[in-house]
Amino acid sequence: MRDAAPQTIFLKDYTPFGFHVQDVHLTFDLAPNATHVTARIRFAPIKGATDKTFFLHGENVTLISAKIDGEVVTPKVTPEGLTCDVPDMPFTWESEVRIDPAANTALEGLYLSNGMYCTQCEAEGFRKITYYPDRPDVMSTFTVRINGPHGTLLSNGNPVASGDGWAEWHDPWPKPAYLFALVAGELIAHRDSFTTSEGRKVDLALYVRAGDEGKCAFGMQALKDSMKWDEDVYGRAYDLDVFNIVAVDDFNMGAMENKGLNIFNASAVLASPETSTDMNFERIEAIIAHEYFHNWTGNRITCRDWFQLCLKEGLTVFRDSQFTADMRSEPVKRISDVIDLRGRQFPEDQGPLAHPVRPESFQEINNFYTATIYEKGAEVIRMLKTLVGDAAYSKALDLYFDRHDGQACTIEDWLAVFQDATGRDLTQFKRWYSQAGTPRVAVSEAFENGTYTLSFEQNTPPSATTADPQPQVIPVAVGLLAVDGSEALPTQILELTEARQSFTFPGLTAKPVPSILRGFSAPVVLDHAADHAFLLAHDTDPFNRWEAANKLARASLLGTITKGSAPDPAWLAGIAQLLNDDALDPAYRSLMLDLPGQSELAAQLHRDGHTPDPDAIWNAVHGLIQALSDTMADTLPALYAANQVSDAYAPDAAQSGMRALGSTVLNLLTRQDGGDQAQAQYGSADNMTLQLSALANLIRAGRGDAALAQFEAQWKDDRLVMDKWFGLQVGTAKPDDAADTAKALTGHAAFNWKNPNRFRATLGALAGHHAGFHAKDGSGYTLLADWLIKLDPINPQTTARMCSAFQTWRRYDAIRQSMISKELDRIAATPDLSRDTTEMITRIREA
Repeated sequence: MRDAAPQTIFLKDYTPFGFHVQDVHLTFDLAPNATHVTARIRFAPIKGATDKTFFLHGENVTLISAKIDGEVVTPKVTPEGLTCDVPDMPFTWESEVRIDPAANTALEGLYLSNGMYCTQCEAEGFRKITYYPDRPDVMSTFTVRINGPHGTLLSNGNPVASGDGWAEWHDPWPKPAYLFALVAGELIAHRDSFTTSEGRKVDLALYVRAGDEGKCAFGMQALKDSMKWDEDVYGRAYDLDVFNIVAVDDFNMGAMENKGLNIFNASAVLASPETSTDMNFERIEAIIAHEYFHNWTGNRITCRDWFQLCLKEGLTVFRDSQFTADMRSEPVKRISDVIDLRGRQFPEDQGPLAHPVRPESFQEINNFYTATIYEKGAEVIRMLKTLVGDAAYSKALDLYFDRHDGQACTIEDWLAVFQDATGRDLTQFKRWYSQAGTPRVAVSEAFENGTYTLSFEQNTPPSATTADPQPQVIPVAVGLLAVDGSEALPTQILELTEARQSFTFPGLTAKPVPSILRGFSAPVVLDHAADHAFLLAHDTDPFNRWEAANKLARASLLGTITKGSAPDPAWLAGIAQLLNDDALDPAYRSLMLDLPGQSELAAQLHRDGHTPDPDAIWNAVHGLIQALSDTMADTLPALYAANQVSDAYAPDAAQSGMRALGSTVLNLLTRQDGGDQAQAQYGSADNMTLQLSALANLIRAGRGDAALAQFEAQWKDDRLVMDKWFGLQVGTAKPDDAADTAKALTGHAAFNWKNPNRFRATLGALAGHHAGFHAKDGSGYTLLADWLIKLDPINPQTTARMCSAFQTWRRYDAIRQSMISKELDRIAATPDLSRDTTEMITRIREA
């Protein structure tokens, strides 16, 4: 664990490494507590380099020997690495180190997961394997020999040779150390193949532990679909002879794109109808696509330094979003992405953890794998594509791949290809990468003598990292609707570049109804007193029709919370009509009932000058759902029956949409029949989507005890399903019971707090239960802090990320603030607190 005092690293201080790494040869002699790693690396000084210090990163490794050109040397070793005098000419560095995979609970570097050797090197895990310049701008080819137990022995690239207890691999494509991977253990391969557009036959394998063989088929098909899509849409073919995926139980992230050897959290790749929900299938499809797409946007072209992380992650998130939209439903995918953005990224922008898409500084890079880097980074690329158009975007991407293949690049390199391909000046657009915060766009309208005018005012609130935000380029997709609901003006893109700006639309016979920010064309907060009831009934843009429903619901909820108002009849009538409209996609209809998140409502109340009461928010949300249930009581049974799938289970868009709408209706129906239909569905369910939906409704109806016991008995040996069992109980608990439920579950025999999935399923569910986490007695705060303090010494990365649960603490009442402050102080005072957690807690406390 790195527990030294955090030091701030600045983008402006970037200096290239003073040496080329010509090639790397590694030999691993695997042993649980004493793995030996022998390195032979050819270095060459870079002529004219400003810094010729020969420094190799290394942490938690024991140096046994070091040589330069065969001569023994004695480097100066510190806890962070080593330095050594080297010749001013090409030389060969040789070293042998010893590491302890069994003791590596941080899950960075080489570690053991249920007896399987596994690596995770992004961002800075390779330095826990051997001494090396562990930075993304140092790229080289790797040849690896693994001497280990009988079984599967994998590394990057193509297999070279193998024998009894050994294997050799060679990766011909230069890569940074963070993309290094090694897996060794008793694994079973699910095999297939794919022939690229260039005629290369690629052997595919998905490696799993015994018992998981039946959960591989969907992941394999998703991989093949991703390979084909990347060829068809981006012209990118795969470039090795093999592509391997390994499922790992203990993994801090979702998955990792190591060249030719993707390592996945088991939850992100294993699927079967009996054990996985439709949402699991869609998530797996998207994550497999994401990691595969990294082969070009992240591997073949990587980031120069970690400040440029969004260069690979934002672009690849955008690409996987395009893929899912093409494979399933574009409107549903867009709405889902915006729900996620508002639920996770907007709070970052509005709180103490705000940072630009490209940060100017950091203390611990692991803390910057954030929604801002990923999701907002993707939104910035979506805006860029909107501004230049589809054809120009494709032209720029082709230039990007041609110009920068094999390089470690920057945001400047990325924007330059667009400028060169389109002739467009992107100087102002670049502010999206340098300014933190979510812009607010206020809109007013006027109509006179047949001319309609829309006036916009943009404002980005200051943040800790951006004191004086300047106007940004904001593409606003606008359409105009006539009073009869027809399109008076089809969608066009307005470009906001100034703090205040107006656009006129002449030649109209009557004042239109504007549909603004269609498709959520920019990640902003739109302030506009629109006719949402009209837009809900008539808007031709699927996103804005959903947005109208969402805003009507938001207004209704805020009215109930602040004034005690009854639920809005316009929303109730509009949603009831839409849910019963068979002409609409069932998945889309289901999303229409997706209410604003409770934390999102708290943020809105805070902005409006109110002190949010989590219990009042929870009551208002559940009261609105009850009102809709009462409104639709007569039609719910028929609507439920109409959305039951009779065909054999398939996780495709059509069936998934029907099950989504069926589950939405079951939630409403349970409020009428007390859970009778949920009980029937639970008894007959032949897939996890229906079983879990029924179980959730039984718990809400107070009839869940028997089903929970039966579910546990049925699935106690399946760790991924049991994660669902843990999370569901906390997530569906009443606010006053959530912390007690989570606490009781941490005492369950199956609660393995060292496993990130199980920890997140239980404590993460508590953090995500807005009213439960913010229970007025402070029990949620205390329980989470207790466990973060316990987890930090063994897994700082997971601990630090879960600290973000406290980031919005300043918006609540003085009593809650006092209780949270006490817990933050307690965490901060913990002896030997990791750098990861120290940075997060410091930023949150000092907000």
